[in-house]
Amino acid sequence: MDLFDDRLRVLSGNVCFDEPMKKHTTFRVGGPAKVFVTPQTVSELASVIRLCREWKEPYFILGNGSNLLVSDAGYRGVVIHVGRAFEQIRVEGGRLFAGAGAALAKIAAKARDASLSGLEFASGIPGTVGGALVMNAGAYGGEMAQVVCAASVLTKDGEEKRLDKSELQMGYRKSCILPMEYIVTEVEIALKSGDKERICLKMEELAERRKEKQPLEYPSAGSTFKRPEGYFAGKLIMDAGLRGFSVGGACVSEKHCGFVVNKGGASAADILELCRQVRERVLKKFGVALELEIRLLGEFEHPYS
Repeated sequence: MDLFDDRLRVLSGNVCFDEPMKKHTTFRVGGPAKVFVTPQTVSELASVIRLCREWKEPYFILGNGSNLLVSDAGYRGVVIHVGRAFEQIRVEGGRLFAGAGAALAKIAAKARDASLSGLEFASGIPGTVGGALVMNAGAYGGEMAQVVCAASVLTKDGEEKRLDKSELQMGYRKSCILPMEYIVTEVEIALKSGDKERICLKMEELAERRKEKQPLEYPSAGSTFKRPEGYFAGKLIMDAGLRGFSVGGACVSEKHCGFVVNKGGASAADILELCRQVRERVLKKFGVALELEIRLLGEFEHPYS
C-alpha cells in the first residue's frame, strides 16, 4: 500500500489519509476514508482512476455528499473528491456549461443572472450538478432530464467521452452514469430566455416552500426514500404513525416524513436502522416496499433490505 500511496502522491498533490467522512456529507456522519484525494484537472482525475484500477483499489466519486450515508467504519478505499477545481460555469447563448463540482444553487443563480429560465427548481437542491445528473435530481415538478442536453464523462478506463441526452438514459432518479461506471466532468444544459424578475420570484417562492415544509434546520440527505409508483413516501410514513419516530440521534422529521434527519449525535448505524424499521412498518401496513434514494458507502453490520 505504501507504494500505491507514493504513486498517488506523484499524480496529485491533494492526498490525505484517514479523512473523516462526516466532514464531507450533509448527514454529518461517517467514519474515515482510507485515502481521500482531490484531483485538480480532468487529466489528473483520469490518472487517479487508472491507478486505482491498475492496483485494484476500490474507489468512490464524491461531490458534496448530499445524497450519501457513509458507515461508521468508514470506507476502506479511495474517495475521489470532485471539488472546487470542477466548479467552473459559463453561459453561451441559451446553453449553460457547468463543471461537475458546481453547486446546483450556483448554476441556478448563474442562469437567473443571464435571464435564462428552466433551472428554478434546482435553486434549493443541495448537491453538485455532477451528482444531480447521476441521479436525475428533481424537485417541485422539475428534474435534470428536462434541461440536460449532453455531458462530458470519463470512462472507467480514464478515457474522455461525450454523451448526448439519449445516451444518458435518464429516468426517475437514475441515469446510465452509475451502471456504466462513468465519471461526470461537465454538464451541458439547454435553457430558455426568460424574464429575470419572474425567474427571481419563482426561486423565492420555491425557497419559501422549502423552508416551510422541509427540515432545513437539521443535517439530512434530502429525501431519504424514492417515490413508490402511485404513492408518496412521506405520506406512507406519516400514515404508518412514524412522524417523529427515532433511533438514537436519527429521527423521521416531524416537518416532512420523507426526510430522515440527524437531530444530534446520530451514527450511520442509527440512520440505517431507522430506515430499516420505517421500511418494515410501511411494508407491513401498506404492502409497499420503500427503496432508499440515498446511497450507502462502506460496510454496515445490518443491511437495509
